[in-house]
Amino acid sequence: MSDRVALRVGFGILAVTGLFVGVWAAVAPHSFFSSFPGLGRQWLAGDGPYNEHLVRDVGELNLALGLVAACAGWWLLRPLSITAALAWLVYSVPHLAYHAANLQALAPDDRVPTLVSLSVPIVVAVVVLVLAVPTGRAAPADGPAGPPTRTGRR
Repeated sequence: MSDRVALRVGFGILAVTGLFVGVWAAVAPHSFFSSFPGLGRQWLAGDGPYNEHLVRDVGELNLALGLVAACAGWWLLRPLSITAALAWLVYSVPHLAYHAANLQALAPDDRVPTLVSLSVPIVVAVVVLVLAVPTGRAAPADGPAGPPTRTGRR
């Protein structure tokens, strides 16, 4: 698989993740709080009382991350790709750390799926970041970093 295809797949995963969580939490915050991730599971309701404002804020944050990931995947601009991957890491690493330290709020059979699902954006963002950061190979004539327009390895 080429770097461009891998970047688009990675950003597609991040965009779908952000947009799925974001739309659900922003449009139907109580449903999101009481029913996430769906299929009869409840990963949020056991962690404290419902707060509509907080749930909507989380939804809108995920919508923003999903949009940035979709744009990065569409345009494949190196600075945007790096920024999008870093933004997902800044959000996802502390999110995973919190849930890993507070597993008692979940049913025992939901603990591993929760940690796995929270790890996916981290792994995808790291892969995207590795693909988007320039390597040390010979640069084109327009400068040491090459043109700042497209991601991918040289």
